[in-house]
Amino acid sequence: MLVFIFWLILLVLCWPLALLAIILYPIVWLILLPFRILGIVVSGVLELFKAIIYLPVRILKGPSGFKD
Repeated sequence: MLVFIFWLILLVLCWPLALLAIILYPIVWLILLPFRILGIVVSGVLELFKAIIYLPVRILKGPSGFKD
C-alpha cells in the first residue's frame, strides 16, 4: 500500500516536469539547429582545406590502383 502511495505522489509531482519537457524540447531543438548547421559547414570547410593541402602529395604519389 505504501508503494502505491509513493507512486501517486510521484505522478502528482512529476507530470508538470513531463509536460514542460514536451513543450520545451522542440523549442530547444529549434534554438540549437543553427549551431548544428554551423558545425556541418565548419566541418565541410575543414575537409576542403585538408583536401587542398594533401592534393600535391596525392598527385606526386600517383594513382593508387596502379601496380607494376
